Amino acid sequence: MPGPISVFDVAQRSMSAQMVRMNAAASNLANAGTVSGSEGEGYRPLRAVFQSDLDVASGLSTVDVSAVVREDAAPVRRHDPDHPLADENGDVWVSPVDENAEMVEMLEASRQYQNMVEALSTAKQLMLETMRMK
Repeated sequence: MPGPISVFDVAQRSMSAQMVRMNAAASNLANAGTVSGSEGEGYRPLRAVFQSDLDVASGLSTVDVSAVVREDAAPVRRHDPDHPLADENGDVWVSPVDENAEMVEMLEASRQYQNMVEALSTAKQLMLETMRMK
């Protein structure tokens, strides 16, 4: 059985979770505006689902990605009879990705990642100062 988790374990888990979040947002941005021939084939945005994990031995709480799920947002029907993927009614289905919301998601994930890098840097400095005191 592994020992209690350290601040480095907490940071590693947090940074990994933020990378999954950022990759999901990047995938959503890459698929913004994609068109399909039916509602069922349309792209639906991805979201990372987090869960907290408390280490009783150390009292530290971490975060894990429990799943990456598709949102329930339905693709938007657009009438475009000249499009090669248009159905018999002349409709195509456009992904419901909000580029602005995805950019905010990426910025937030990036800031959280950066915060953990700063926390690790501070922990390292404190450890070095402690070693110098001996």
